Amino acid sequence: MPKKQKKPKKPNQVWKLYEKKGEAMERKSKHCPKCGPGHFMARHKDRLTCGKCGYMEKVAAEAKEAPKKEAPKEKKAEQPKKEEKK
Repeated sequence: MPKKQKKPKKPNQVWKLYEKKGEAMERKSKHCPKCGPGHFMARHKDRLTCGKCGYMEKVAAEAKEAPKKEAPKEKKAEQPKKEEKK
């Protein structure tokens, strides 16, 4: 059997984790309190998680982020079915 081909490794996109303010570099995302400042926490819909140790923090949902749902539209009145003649 032929060997499986390995997928090419995706390079880290470090420029997405930091922001330059003046002469200093600032972290965009929060770091893990257990692992230290070298490990960032991943942002999910309702939580922040550490990929190394599994530490998790719940995040309160803000009204600005969640789009408001519209009221469902009313269905049209059903028309009476015509009776078939035999």
